[in-house]
Amino acid sequence: MLRLTWVQPEDLLGHELRQAAQDGRDASAIASRWVAAGGHLAPDRAGASAVPVSPELRSLAEHLLDELAALTSPLPEPTDLAAIESATKNSPPPGPAHIKPLRRLRSGGPGAEPPVSGRGGAGDENAPLDRLHAAWLGRAIGCLLGKPVEKLPLEGIRAIARSTGNWPLNGWFTEAGLDPEIATRYPWNRRSAPTSLAENIDGMPEDDDLNYPLLALLLIQRHGPDFTTSDVAKLWLDELPAGRTFTAERIAYRNLLTGLEPPHTATYRNPFREWIGAQIRADVFGWINPGDPARAARLAHRDAVLTHTANGVYGAMFTAATIATAASGTADVHTALDTGLAVVPPHSRYARAVRRGIELAGRHQDFDTVVDELHAAYADHHWVHVLPNAALLSAALTHADGDFEGSICRAVSGGWDTDSNGATAGSIAGLLAGHPDALGDRWTAPLKNRLATTVAGFDGIGFDELARLTLEART
Repeated sequence: MLRLTWVQPEDLLGHELRQAAQDGRDASAIASRWVAAGGHLAPDRAGASAVPVSPELRSLAEHLLDELAALTSPLPEPTDLAAIESATKNSPPPGPAHIKPLRRLRSGGPGAEPPVSGRGGAGDENAPLDRLHAAWLGRAIGCLLGKPVEKLPLEGIRAIARSTGNWPLNGWFTEAGLDPEIATRYPWNRRSAPTSLAENIDGMPEDDDLNYPLLALLLIQRHGPDFTTSDVAKLWLDELPAGRTFTAERIAYRNLLTGLEPPHTATYRNPFREWIGAQIRADVFGWINPGDPARAARLAHRDAVLTHTANGVYGAMFTAATIATAASGTADVHTALDTGLAVVPPHSRYARAVRRGIELAGRHQDFDTVVDELHAAYADHHWVHVLPNAALLSAALTHADGDFEGSICRAVSGGWDTDSNGATAGSIAGLLAGHPDALGDRWTAPLKNRLATTVAGFDGIGFDELARLTLEART
């Protein structure tokens, strides 16, 4: 039987039960009925359970998903933009975002160069283009670094890196010198390993973390900054193959094909609506609004509500605002993160996650300790949920003080959604570095200025050309 990832009702129910536990809904009676009928909990790491269920059990799962949707979360985490903006204006954040005394420059690892300052130079007329070029490259590099270990548990990432003399992580993953026992116990991501290890990288392979910025660029080219959420939906149906979507995006795509319209596409039988998907789609909205984080966040919100609600939407807004601040060329990473926090409801779980990551990064010299504490705090969350990943992303950027290599290596070495966190960290830290040359030839050369994608019109495009197109999209 065909096993469809991320859309089978019997798998969705387990994820929705977990989501209910996290957002304060009492679903204990529904959970008991499901388990008593022979239902299973959510798959731990895969997108589909291994064993087919009976038609009766699948029908029950659909019925229970609708019952769960009728339960209202008591948490003050709105999705409506006006309500979000009201919350950020009327409620001061509970405490400082970062721990200033422990801010310090940290290298990315043994032999790493110190962080690059200047960010392109205020007097350089090419600075905006150079920053965007570095941001596109940084996003690709961070994503590629994390691809071979995506879905691996934290202990597996550490074991592989240590076995190959790459710990603390400071370079591409490799099979050279890898202990066969460790390789068997922790196999690479099977789809990514052939194109993302040091010995086989040949340009940037396709990845959804790069497809979505391409789609956002197309969106702005076709509709300008006044695009609607329906414009996003139509663009996806025209240009995004369904098989290139995952989690909340795949659910929304399915919902569109059944005739649902936004914002119902984000809520109907979608237990992934607070996962990381919208957060990885927000970069372009920040890149085209340098120094205007509020506008960037509003555009990101318009895109995000196609697929996400509440904390899932906050992830997109936070990332867009952080990137818009970094893109100005006048802010350090700490100011950028603080500005990102300012567009998120301060008492939300998302804001708490970001503050937790920043605070831990300021408290501990050893980043492994930061990661261990985050994994303990979010042990009940799926590895693709936005909250643990937001905490780790913020911790990595803070601990590395915005240094490019330090940021991407920390983000990936912390596990969870390794390629997505590496991509966003690379985008932000690339902007701060200010120029492609500042990222280091050992990171940029393997990409060969070439991006593979199924998004029409972009396959094989260079990152320099993407930077030019992004600069043209600014209004």
